[in-house]
This record gives sequence, C-alpha cells and structure tokens, in this order.
Amino acid sequence: MARLISEKAVIGKLTTIGEQTIISDDVRIGEGCRIGHCVVIHPGVTIGDRVRIDDHTVIGKQPMRAARSIMKKQDRLPPTQIGDNCILGTSVIIYTACQIGKGVLVADMASVRENTAVGDFTIIGRGVTIENYCQIGSCCKLETGSYITAYSRLEDWVFIAPGVLTSNDNFVGRTEERFKHFKGVTVKRGGRVGVGAVVLPGKVIGEDALVAAGSVVTRDASPQKIVLGVPAKPWRNVPREQLLENQGWKRPSG
Repeated sequence: MARLISEKAVIGKLTTIGEQTIISDDVRIGEGCRIGHCVVIHPGVTIGDRVRIDDHTVIGKQPMRAARSIMKKQDRLPPTQIGDNCILGTSVIIYTACQIGKGVLVADMASVRENTAVGDFTIIGRGVTIENYCQIGSCCKLETGSYITAYSRLEDWVFIAPGVLTSNDNFVGRTEERFKHFKGVTVKRGGRVGVGAVVLPGKVIGEDALVAAGSVVTRDASPQKIVLGVPAKPWRNVPREQLLENQGWKRPSG
C-alpha cells in the first residue's frame, strides 16, 4: 500500500509512517514520531518531536465557506504547528492556522477549527468541537462531546464537563443586527462547568467559579461562586478545599 511523501517534506530520525499516508510539501516532522495509516498532513505543517498521530487524522485542513457563511474568506492562512509530545487520536481534524502546545492530547474524533490556539498539557476529549478563533489555555480538560463556540477564551486549568454547550449568537441567526454582537464565552482561570450546562453568548465564568450540572448561564458567574439552576443563580461559595490554589498542582514540565 503506497504512501505519498513530498520530496520537500523533512522527516526526523526514528519517525515511522503508516500506509496510505499523505505528507505534503514543506511539512516538517520531528524525531521519534509515530504516524498511523491514512493520515493527511497538509502543506507547511510543523510537528514536533515524539508526536503520535493515529489513523485517519487530518492536520492543516483548509476551512470551508458556504455561500451564506457569516465568516469572511481568508487567504493564505499560516500553517498549523503541533508541539512536542502530543497525542492525536483517530479521525481527529485540526484545521490550518492552529497552534497546539506541547503535551496536548486530542482524543478520537475531536475537531479544532482554524485560528485556534491550545496551551500546553491540555486534554481535548473524544468528540469535542472547538470552533474558530478560540484561545484555550494550558492544563485544561475538555471532556467528551463538549462544544466550544467561536471567539471563546478559556484560561489555564479550566474544566469543561461532558456535553457542555456554548453559544455566541443571541439573535439565533436572525436580523442583520446579529453581525455586530457575536461574542463567545470566557472561562477564567480554574473555572469549572458541570455536565450538560449551557453558557450563553458573551458570558464570563469567573476565576474558580463552578457552574452546576444542567444549569443555563444567562449572566456572569462571580469568582469562587457556585451558580446553579435555569437560569443559573448564585448558590454559595466554592469550598476552600476545592479552590485551585489549594490543590498543590504545578504545571508539568517537558
């Protein structure tokens, strides 16, 4: 079974490449990587050392624009960069113009859209979708099936539980006015959002705040507060022993 590896690609020592994999022009792959079968790596992508890429994954995909898309077409987006020691699961799609830090895990069938940055040692769970123009911090955990809408920002040590949904459009696709108001969500350092919660456009989850499972966030959540309900309202303080400062965690190295 053939592989198609461009003569203009640079492949590091001890890197292994599976069958029917396509590696395009000007791709640079570091040392000791393991690349599975049927992987597609688009032009200019840079991959660090000791990266594992599982079968059927695509890196550097160009964005699609429907005729009625609100997103403006961008030409010549810069190539994606993948840091050292990352693991990309099966059928992962990472678009162009992404910056993926070191030690990041992107689980099976997850998708990261263009112009998105992911910090070091973050975990992106199975089937997670991160839309375009997002900033995801270091040491975050985004669990299975969560959805991070475009123009969102998650700071370091953020926890997003399974099935969390976020939105950036208060006009739900109607009227020209909506184009002036697109805004993603912000989750500050150490913020946590419980399983199945919904966070509406532009809302801010404060540092070390906790959104209870199933809540609908219609206004900002204050730092170190637990909010719950539909709509979510302040309930009580986050217990002191749960605060990020009391976990004794340090950012991993290497």
